[in-house]
Amino acid sequence: MTAGDTPPALRCASRHSGPRDGEECGARARFQIACHARPPLVVCPQHLGPALLLAEGVLWPPEITLVR
Repeated sequence: MTAGDTPPALRCASRHSGPRDGEECGARARFQIACHARPPLVVCPQHLGPALLLAEGVLWPPEITLVR
C-alpha cells in the first residue's frame, strides 16, 4: 500500500442481538474503544452505547477515539 492509497473501511464488530446469533452488524465503524488486555473494539454509532455498557474489558472512564 502506498501513501496515496486509502485503507479499507473498518466494519462494526458488534452483533445484532447477541454474541451467539452469528449475524454481525457490518456497518462502517466510526469509533474505537480501548480495552484492558484485549484489542480495541471498533463499533458504529448505533452500537457505541451498548458496547460501552456491556463489552468485556472496556476501560473506565472509557477511552474513545474517532475512526476515519
